[in-house]
Amino acid sequence: MQGVSNQRLRVLCLDIEGGYGGSSRSLYESIRHLDRKAVSVEVWCKLAGPIQARYAELGVPCRIMPDLPKVSSLPNLSRNVIVYARALWEIWPARACRRELARTVNERFDLVHFNHEAFFLLARWLRKRVRVPFTMHIRTNLRDTVFARWQNRTIARVVDHLIFISENEHATFEQVGGGSTAHTIIYNIADSPDASVLPYPAVPPDQRLKIACLSNCAWVRGTDRLVEVAEILAAKGRRDILFVMAGHMALERSMPGLLGRIGRRGGTLADYATERGLGDMFLFLGHVQEPERVLVACDMLAKPTREDNPWGRDIIEAMAAARPVFTVGRWDGFVQDGRTGVLQATFDAKALAERIVHFANHRDELLAMGRAAQTHVARLCHGPSRAADLLDVWTKQARA
Repeated sequence: MQGVSNQRLRVLCLDIEGGYGGSSRSLYESIRHLDRKAVSVEVWCKLAGPIQARYAELGVPCRIMPDLPKVSSLPNLSRNVIVYARALWEIWPARACRRELARTVNERFDLVHFNHEAFFLLARWLRKRVRVPFTMHIRTNLRDTVFARWQNRTIARVVDHLIFISENEHATFEQVGGGSTAHTIIYNIADSPDASVLPYPAVPPDQRLKIACLSNCAWVRGTDRLVEVAEILAAKGRRDILFVMAGHMALERSMPGLLGRIGRRGGTLADYATERGLGDMFLFLGHVQEPERVLVACDMLAKPTREDNPWGRDIIEAMAAARPVFTVGRWDGFVQDGRTGVLQATFDAKALAERIVHFANHRDELLAMGRAAQTHVARLCHGPSRAADLLDVWTKQARA
């Protein structure tokens, strides 16, 4: 774009979450570390949430635009039919928002950054109506379905440059319809908590080993697996372990067995733990706006995912806080078994319980592992460096 090199780059970022999820927090961290002399950023959020106050503190303009259309493919065919039907139903009422977006981009911005692939239909609509380049963050691994392949092909066609949060998302995108396209891999930013960050007050300051979980309850996230681990610990007589659960814990109606039965009557994971006689081993906090305070109050993080994705916002933030991570998968770019945490190739509740007992009895090993995790993630997820990587992508695209 002519003249970009002689003035601050003007970038509009579109956010789907408003601060309630990892993608929103990751975008905020990138913007917080940008060289503000080189770039002027404005953020439009689909949801009102805690992130708007944080942007106000930075002096970054932030608008709440609830009509921004978003949709992303799901693993289940019938669910895809439902979500895409809903998206089509909502697209007409959102026409005023879409027109304002196109007009504003043409008048005031050099580049649009879509912070999540769920904006792919919006990017497709906008592509024919504006004259600026697009970048997009790819933050999830879509299950291989006809809908996912269409979504990835659309993204590859309308977005000029893609940014993947790890090598894993890039490999999946290529395999699931996206093919080879211009891209950069930039790890999410994770800074060590400031020394002034205080432990979350609801977490009791006793001698129990405390294991944090920062995931909303969902079958794919494996949150319920921690109840299975707790049951094994209780059988060993180790009720001196406390699982500290931050997030929304409603159970899905489609979950198997007792989980689904509790979900169908509107219950939560707390109800499930209580029915299994394990309520005293769990502390449910609900949504927490400052998860770093939960991490500071705990000794480690657990992410027993069924998606085998041992990475993401919760993991790197825990490592940055010098907390080891227990998780599942084979990619060891962040969590390295025995060095920065416990990485199981396949979930094994009994083996994990045994490792937890060992660390409960050897806190010095846990502390050493936490320090190694912090050192490792400080190199990979360094704020100024990763923000500079993002700005470099934006600048090259705007000047192309």
